[in-house]
Amino acid sequence: MTLIRSVAAVALAALLAGCASMAGIAPQATPRDAARIDGARTLADANLSAASWPKADWWTSYADPQLDALMSEALAQSPTLAVAAARTRKAIAAAAAAQANRGPRVDGTLSSTRERFSKNAIYPPPLGGSTQTVNSLQATLDWAVDFWGRDREAYEAALGARRAADVDAYAARLALSTGVALAYAELQHAYLQRDVADAMLREREATLKLTRDRVAAGLDSRIEQKQAEAALPATREQIAALDERIQLARNALAALLGAGPDRGLAITRPTASALAPVALPSRVPAELLGRRPDIVAQRWRIEAAGHAIASAKAQFYPNVNLVAFVGLQALGGAHLLNAASAMLGAGPAVSLPIFDAGRLRANLASTDADYDIAVGQYNQLLADAMRDVVDQIASLQSVAAQRKEQQQALATAREALDLALLRYREGLGNYLQVLSAEQPLFAEQEHEADLRARELTLSVQLVRALGGGFDPAGTAPAALAAGGTP
Repeated sequence: MTLIRSVAAVALAALLAGCASMAGIAPQATPRDAARIDGARTLADANLSAASWPKADWWTSYADPQLDALMSEALAQSPTLAVAAARTRKAIAAAAAAQANRGPRVDGTLSSTRERFSKNAIYPPPLGGSTQTVNSLQATLDWAVDFWGRDREAYEAALGARRAADVDAYAARLALSTGVALAYAELQHAYLQRDVADAMLREREATLKLTRDRVAAGLDSRIEQKQAEAALPATREQIAALDERIQLARNALAALLGAGPDRGLAITRPTASALAPVALPSRVPAELLGRRPDIVAQRWRIEAAGHAIASAKAQFYPNVNLVAFVGLQALGGAHLLNAASAMLGAGPAVSLPIFDAGRLRANLASTDADYDIAVGQYNQLLADAMRDVVDQIASLQSVAAQRKEQQQALATAREALDLALLRYREGLGNYLQVLSAEQPLFAEQEHEADLRARELTLSVQLVRALGGGFDPAGTAPAALAAGGTP
């Protein structure tokens, strides 16, 4: 009891005498309240309903067995996810190390030292001036008493970093799954455009046959025939370029799976199609905060930075260390294990930062800056996340409107070409009229392929913008719920 009172008295006296000052150092940033990021007017025309948030296996909604298999393979063996898992394990180990620092430490030492004792020191002759072997067997207890919470706050900071790493692992999973889906959509886009090029080639081959028949009948000249022949190489060149796109998309998918290019050769034509119609959960602005893994991870980083500030502040106060030792020590080995060789001791060690040339203030200022950086990144993420959702909705609505008009334009262009070919076949028109009718039709067919592929791509990007099935349960730091600042 006397020892504890002495330690408390020394610590209190040192504190009252004045420690190193932390005056004037404080964080400057404040986490933004998500409720203030208003998107109600922008989303007024969106299909807000009781639709559920994306599921963890959201890609199964596209009803493409090959896509399901590719996702399973990627999530099982991707090096990207292996790296994310390793980072999580590292964060777990760091948290365990910070927790261990809060407890006492016991070390054992065994030493044997051959030593000559000075005649002019504390040992009188005959020991002084002689050479002896000093043997020692000792156990030491060292415990830093965490009066000011320095180690506790350091542990909480490490724990927050661990939780952020856990969420980052899901963010990596989401990035991988959406990456696979987008690469798959690109593969489908290339196939759709190749369908258009194949149809264009068949159309032009039929037109060339008709032109040759008309030349043989004396209805057209060789000029029209050469014009029809010239269109075929350009179309075949386009098909070759699309074959290249298909191969590159397969290679990209294979790389995302963590496999070699031969894996891509086994990937066949996609059958996935976009979901229709796209509906948003009615509480998007309110709940998006907890559904995006990148935002949740950043919130944990802010909380960790707040605990790091508290730990840095605690370093300004006196540090109390309790030390105790027990062991045996003797000259020579004959009496080492005798009771008379026993030694023990215990006592506190109190250190107080009085002048450190500004090291503690600089460390606290740096920690505050880390907090401000984390808050700034979080605030920007909030704005970017809402914009991300709104962008995908706006683009999907635009694509839906474009497809409605495009279908009408495609039907009109098809009718125009059919009439031009009929007039050409009956001798009422010329080849230039056929050429003029071909170009709008082929352009509309390519546009249709583009819109279909873009609709699929946008639906994947909307899933990503909504968090990709991330489960927010138990992940939100309570300290930030009210936008608190350390």
